Amino acid sequence: MKVMVTGGAGFIGSHIVDKLIWEKFEVIVVDDFSTGKQENVNPKARIYPCDITNSLKLYNIFEAEKPEIVIHHAAQISVQDSINSPNRDADVNVIGTLNVLQNCIKHGINKLIYASSAAVYGDPKYLPVDEEHPLNPLSPYGISKHTPEHYIRMFNELYGLDYTILRYANAYGPRQDAEGEGGVVAIFIDRILQGQRISIFGNGSQTRDFIYVKDIAEANLAAVQRGSREIINISANLETSVNDLFTALCVISGTYREPDYQQERLGDIRHSYLANQKAQSSLNWQPKYTLFDGLARTFDYYKVDHNEIVKLAR
Repeated sequence: MKVMVTGGAGFIGSHIVDKLIWEKFEVIVVDDFSTGKQENVNPKARIYPCDITNSLKLYNIFEAEKPEIVIHHAAQISVQDSINSPNRDADVNVIGTLNVLQNCIKHGINKLIYASSAAVYGDPKYLPVDEEHPLNPLSPYGISKHTPEHYIRMFNELYGLDYTILRYANAYGPRQDAEGEGGVVAIFIDRILQGQRISIFGNGSQTRDFIYVKDIAEANLAAVQRGSREIINISANLETSVNDLFTALCVISGTYREPDYQQERLGDIRHSYLANQKAQSSLNWQPKYTLFDGLARTFDYYKVDHNEIVKLAR
């Protein structure tokens, strides 16, 4: 079976590509490399450099490859950039997704798997957040990840395009960028390896739901055959405070520096975690990696990279 992965050179997308190739799928990667990296891409995948807002170029790739399944991860992912440039955010996440959807119809794609986000929920009204929770995104990014969900369901009703929408909790793992809109795990590990103090906004009691990237890849593989016309949270169903995350990384790294507690950021959500019972029933999926195991694997990955950089600098 041939699968196209948009954003397949990115943090999450590249792990999905690895998993698909391991399972003997033929894989096509479409990525504009604005944030994705060539070295992330499995050499057995065919790569097409392309911005999904380029409708003609995207059409030609679909026409040449004729994939059966599309896993759509190409996106503008920075919350801050979405605030600074909401037009560009909407152009990539909404118009770009519409380009993907229209090509799915024109080329007879069997199914679309769409990467959505916990950002669509906004400030939780109750915990854990399930798929029926009210939607109230707090940023242009949250809006631009939610809007395609409506288009996807409409395309199913009008044209019969099958789909699974996956709403991710806080992803972490190897290949995540510690710069810019990098996840807190990547940022903390980078600071530890650099011998720098870690900044924690507020008192560190705020909580998040951390899901290891290889578990996300497994969920996408499961969605190839399951989860038809469903919206599903992909999460650890576990509430972890920033302080507990910091302590775990100190234990794993064998180092400890007193964190630098700073003023709480305006608008930050205090507590959040996502229910994953629907993923268990609809996808026959549940996380395989504990938080400590995932953090240890992630730390080892960055430690090797850091050591190589130090060697080259000598």
